[in-house]
Amino acid sequence: MSRNPRAAHAAAVSRAASPFRLNLEQQSKRAKELLKGMRAGDGEAVARFRLHHPQASGLRDAVLPEPLTQLSEAQLVVARELGLPSWPKLKAHIEAMDRSWRRIVRGDAAPDRDMATLHIRCGEDIASTLQEAGFVGDFLEYSDPLCQGPVLDEPEWLTRRASFLAKNYGAGTGQSYEQIAAKLFLAEERLRSAASRYERIVLWFEHDTYDQLILARCLAQFAETPAPRLELISPARYPGGMRFIGLGQLPPEALRLLWAERTLVSEEALQAGRSVWEMLRSSDPRPLAELSRAGTPALPQLGRAVQRHCQELPWRGNGLSLTEQLILQLLAEHPRTVAEMYSRLMMEREPLPWLTDLMILFMVERMKRVTEPVFTGAFEGEERRWPKERLTITPLGRAVLTGSVDWLSLRPPARWLGGVFVPGSSPCWRWSHAAASVVNR
Repeated sequence: MSRNPRAAHAAAVSRAASPFRLNLEQQSKRAKELLKGMRAGDGEAVARFRLHHPQASGLRDAVLPEPLTQLSEAQLVVARELGLPSWPKLKAHIEAMDRSWRRIVRGDAAPDRDMATLHIRCGEDIASTLQEAGFVGDFLEYSDPLCQGPVLDEPEWLTRRASFLAKNYGAGTGQSYEQIAAKLFLAEERLRSAASRYERIVLWFEHDTYDQLILARCLAQFAETPAPRLELISPARYPGGMRFIGLGQLPPEALRLLWAERTLVSEEALQAGRSVWEMLRSSDPRPLAELSRAGTPALPQLGRAVQRHCQELPWRGNGLSLTEQLILQLLAEHPRTVAEMYSRLMMEREPLPWLTDLMILFMVERMKRVTEPVFTGAFEGEERRWPKERLTITPLGRAVLTGSVDWLSLRPPARWLGGVFVPGSSPCWRWSHAAASVVNR
């Protein structure tokens, strides 16, 4: 990645609005408005207070007690809504973001200038933002969604991946099998040679399944070919006015702040990644489920992501994966377009948001291919693009959701989850949520 002074200058000229660019004056105004609502007994204000104030969990009255209706308490609620523990922490964060921005505007020295550096990310979403932030290292996009489709322990596993991606996502991305395969093999080649070409390798991966399974692949490689210096940036959250889903949401000054918090990857973390990579490709999901229960202390987010991955197996109660359950739950509330469902899923319902829009389309289309429909789809007007399709749950869909009918009795398409083949019928490996384990039934 080469330094682009013009890009940095353009970013400096127009500091665009972002939910992750917070303004202290604006937040102070929000706190005063919240205080006014709290004192007036406004239902929304009181609900916000109860949701976010640490002393409000036991309150039941519509009117808050006088000691809690102070500006400092409203400021605390606002800070916690934005993902910070206190108002002073919010002020400090805003000041740090402003200082980081000024460094970009001034054209301060590149943060990664001291070593030949490779930044690895599971997508291209931060490539240009890193440039705007002043980074000068090279960039490697390793973006194979290992959380879906076959990931097998065999020499031709990448070819199988390319076939899966081309069949299911090729039309949506406008890429042929040859283009997808070439990209996968090039990324794998660059990953394998990285340790011999760079003094420092920095892994940029957040907390979800998509990211963490690719992180496991990278760590397995560096356990085999150690890098001179291997560092990790892996946030689970970031202060802002909307839910943090991924690094691609963040402005350049945030990436500079995260750079200052990067950590060295320990030997224990390398071995955890190697173990997950080996287990992911196994046809037996029991070791992976056991690891998800035990956790990965050296990389806590990896263990949580592994458990979320296991939850994409059919569940014991109704045969649905967790994502399929969440889809039907949203439709059970009322009909929604695919775009509306995807937004609600990612911003509210999904515990570890990991799906792209094409991935949710893939899952919706798979759910249509059953012996009897669990939802129907229709378009309003002449626009026929898939995000506008309105889905309505059927009585059968409600029965599947409650477990009265087993999803696998409807013969959904067979699929792969890593090394585990999931047939469209029983018996198969299922996730037992109560025991956080898998059973074959």
